[in-house]
Amino acid sequence: MGRVEGKVVVVTGGARGIGAAISELLAKEGAKVAITDILDEEGKRIEEKIKGEGWKAKYWHMDVSKEEEVKKVFEEVSGEFGLITGLVNNAGIGGPDKPTHEITEEEWDKVMAINLKGVFLCTKHAIPYMMKAGNGSIVNISSVYGLVGSGGVPAYHASKGAIIAMTKNDSIIYAKNKIRVNAICPGGVWTKIWEPAIARSGISEEQFKQWLASQHPLNIIGEPIDIAYGVLYLISDESRFVTGSVLVIDGGYTAK
Repeated sequence: MGRVEGKVVVVTGGARGIGAAISELLAKEGAKVAITDILDEEGKRIEEKIKGEGWKAKYWHMDVSKEEEVKKVFEEVSGEFGLITGLVNNAGIGGPDKPTHEITEEEWDKVMAINLKGVFLCTKHAIPYMMKAGNGSIVNISSVYGLVGSGGVPAYHASKGAIIAMTKNDSIIYAKNKIRVNAICPGGVWTKIWEPAIARSGISEEQFKQWLASQHPLNIIGEPIDIAYGVLYLISDESRFVTGSVLVIDGGYTAK
């Protein structure tokens, strides 16, 4: 308990899945957590759950692709909790599973707006608060699909690969400000992002789960809490000597 005591952390896409697990664990470990998402009902439910445990959290509606919303919410978070010292760029969508030449411009732009532009905007507006605080930690949720190809979801791959490059570059830019920037690359973690793939597969959910587990040498599927513990480490001062790194939490997927 208390591994991130007193830190003020914004979590994007915090209403469900990996984001919800991150929000809960950070709050449990002492952070004041700003849960942000566009899923208001689910976001408020997570806020109530965290508060019910006696921890500190509040939900804000925020579309990461809209700069004015990001700016306004970050101002409100700082007014409510104090200077922002942690940011978890978790919001993301899977996008169309088509060959590159069949993807429309609109489909491509939607993925980039959320997965990539969202990371840019939230980082942009978090940095001034961290500079004022004299320290900070940013964790960008990328993917193993930012490291290797899968033969599908081209826009998703492109966005997640770009996040890794941004992470490394920003870590150099802001090191002098004592702001650390790291990325996490999850493997197959069981969340709602798999629903379209299950629908396309033509097999049952249980069969799909068995297939997904088989893609990892450990022969298991990751759970949101597995990623949350990686975030906890990178937000905490335990990782004070870690920046520009890519933490792969993938059950051995990329070791093959």
